[in-house]
Amino acid sequence: MKIGVIGTGNMGRTLGLVFAKVGHDVCFGARTLAKAEAAVALAPGVGAAGRVSAGDNDAAAQFGEIVIYTARGVDPAKVLTSASLLDNKIVVDINNQDIPDDFVYRPVTKSLAESLAEQVPGAHVVKAFNTMGQEVFESCPDVIRPHRVSVFVAGDEDNARGVVLGLADEMGFVPVDCGPLVHARLLEGAADLIRFLMMGRNLADANFSLANVPAVSEPKLGGRQESKLG
Repeated sequence: MKIGVIGTGNMGRTLGLVFAKVGHDVCFGARTLAKAEAAVALAPGVGAAGRVSAGDNDAAAQFGEIVIYTARGVDPAKVLTSASLLDNKIVVDINNQDIPDDFVYRPVTKSLAESLAEQVPGAHVVKAFNTMGQEVFESCPDVIRPHRVSVFVAGDEDNARGVVLGLADEMGFVPVDCGPLVHARLLEGAADLIRFLMMGRNLADANFSLANVPAVSEPKLGGRQESKLG
């Protein structure tokens, strides 16, 4: 599969290298070619030489069947010569709002992913990979797999969401289907919590691992009963 990365910062670089490591072709895009080429130079170290290339953001958008969008809250029309370059692409938004100094976040009433979808109506926008720091990707895919780290995925188009769920599985994560894109609001809120734990509570390696506990056939604590507030 061909994957374009728009914005080769910390997350774009690490995600792109892991995609290449697990067998996909990746084009790194950046405002300066040197930044994209620096990511390409790291590919031999992860066994991905020959599967990566460098260009500007337009080149990455044109290259990818899937496009990773890392420009947080920035209109694609300001990143690309035309937002229509993303038409018919699966566009994965990995972004979160800025972190307040006191970690008192504003409620997410409209997600960055929903805003992005409005700006690229011809694309299939999917929210994913926003609830973890870049460091976790160093362990992909084999070392991370036993830890069952969850990747939450939301998007309106079933096939696009399914493709991203599959990518997460290839990378060694446990993909969790969160349904329509409106639920990206929940995922961005979850990212606020994990970033607070990582930076506000010094739990640098904190990650979400969703557990399904076995159902109890015979509850002994009264079971779930009807309750009313007030």
